[in-house]
Amino acid sequence: MRQSRLCLFLAPFLVLAACGGGDDMRLYPLSGPIAAANPSKLIPISLSNNTETSGEIAFRLPKPSKTRCTGTWTSVAPRVTTHERGFSLGIKSLGGKYTNSTSDVGGVNSGEFYAVCKDGTRLEGSFVMGSGTQSGTGTVTDTLGNSYKLLF
Repeated sequence: MRQSRLCLFLAPFLVLAACGGGDDMRLYPLSGPIAAANPSKLIPISLSNNTETSGEIAFRLPKPSKTRCTGTWTSVAPRVTTHERGFSLGIKSLGGKYTNSTSDVGGVNSGEFYAVCKDGTRLEGSFVMGSGTQSGTGTVTDTLGNSYKLLF
């Protein structure tokens, strides 16, 4: 009876943990020492304090170093600003008329990825993502001679 209560207690947390992985980025080694040792190795990247266009990242490089890395990702979402000036003869707005509006441009946004590890290794890359989406793809390289595919 006690085990069934424990299972019922833990079930919601396990479901939430499984669903929470959708916001994470992943690195897949393409070439270099890490890919040579294990080409199917997946490096999960945790996101925190993320807004719509940037956030902090944290991950560990695989063996032998298993060093912790932290950094930032950011994306540039293009915007269009419209200014309208004119002359109005209306009773409510007699004289001049001025409006100002800003809106996002649909399409593909570019972004950058940068992280520094405890052992001094640096990772840098670029990616593209769709406007209004939280998914993208890119490439990342490090100072140890590895290159990775970035997916999120």
